[in-house]
Amino acid sequence: MHAPRVDEKATPYWWEAAPLKPLPPQPLPTKLDVLIVGAGYAGLSAGLVLAREGRSVAAFDAMDPGEGASTRNGGITSGSIRPDYAALTRRFGEEKALAIEAEGKAAREFLYDFIKTEGLACDFQPVGQFKGAFGYEQYEAMARTAERLANKLKIEAYAVPYAEQRKYIGTDVYRGGTVRMDIGGLHPAKFHAELLRVALASGLAVHARTPVISIERDGAEFRVVTAAGTVTARQVLVCTNGYTDGAVPFLRRRLVPVRSRIIATEELAPDVMARLMPKRMMIIENREVGFYYRPSPDGKRILLGGRDSSRVGDPIAPKLLLRKGLVNLFPELESVRLSHSWFGNVAMNRDMIPRIFEKDGIVYATGFCGSGVVWAPWIGMHAAHKLMRHEERARTAFDFRPPAFIPFYRGDPWFMPAFIQSYRMRDRIALWRASR
Repeated sequence: MHAPRVDEKATPYWWEAAPLKPLPPQPLPTKLDVLIVGAGYAGLSAGLVLAREGRSVAAFDAMDPGEGASTRNGGITSGSIRPDYAALTRRFGEEKALAIEAEGKAAREFLYDFIKTEGLACDFQPVGQFKGAFGYEQYEAMARTAERLANKLKIEAYAVPYAEQRKYIGTDVYRGGTVRMDIGGLHPAKFHAELLRVALASGLAVHARTPVISIERDGAEFRVVTAAGTVTARQVLVCTNGYTDGAVPFLRRRLVPVRSRIIATEELAPDVMARLMPKRMMIIENREVGFYYRPSPDGKRILLGGRDSSRVGDPIAPKLLLRKGLVNLFPELESVRLSHSWFGNVAMNRDMIPRIFEKDGIVYATGFCGSGVVWAPWIGMHAAHKLMRHEERARTAFDFRPPAFIPFYRGDPWFMPAFIQSYRMRDRIALWRASR
């Protein structure tokens, strides 16, 4: 039996090609049209729109811009919504459910056009996504969903039976699946670096390592206390997500940070990559806490991620769990070394839907639930138009009530390990039923 071979680096693989670059300190403004909290995808996207419209706007980030989820994610442009169409219909009605589904298509198309129009060098590859099914019943339900997407939203989506699965993914773990060709992959750290570049060039001021401490209403304006001093702003936009802190207690009680961890293999031989990932697609699984994985943009490695139930430190157990999953999918990788293992926070809320909302005059763009590559730029830009009262350009199905608060929760997700284990148990039961 081989001893586990674990990672060499605890920093994101993405930082190799696009390392974080600290910004030089800037003079603190005394007065702004708009102050943005957070300089990830959402904050920069909103700031870009506002700056180009002539607003005086600055984004404040507690870390280096992009140090959180924006440069730690898997780079899959899924724009997925965790509740399925049936669940959305039950909760919000058919009209709202269809609008949410349709907006996912629009958000992806916007992102791809934005990358092209702005000339963002971020290794975007429109390769499609394969979703693996566990059992015949799952496959049949997923096939019907693909048919509905193709018929109602004109998305290129189709079912892949088990007999044809190896054309898409080199594993026998699944029992068929579905493909969506409107989903691709990009290099998330390069995307953030390029977004930061164009935002700064457009006039957005970004204050790195300058956490916001408090936000208070002061007549028709806001008094924002930061680590560098106090700023008066006519409007405030909060774009924090999985790293929301005590500066915005209303939001903190509604978003739960959950660790998502990714491992990267060492470089693999070209014939191995061709066999295991023949179409270079993004891959997800139809499970409560399934894996997501993909080839690196250069096609030389496999990156695999999943939820991490740890809460503090950097324990080895979550890394080994992902490695076990990788080897279960691809047994021939048992002796392959991991080059990187890292984690970042995603933000979940009770209904698992991203949104824009307003509370006490502050606008929030948040709650991306693990799909921020698509949703954060889209919702950030719509929030900017909402602040400027551009009614038509601000219109979105995701502008509605705040997420519900979570009882007995004040920012420490003490309950998440138990929740994740319960989801895994449900997955095991579903797999057992599918294999009978």
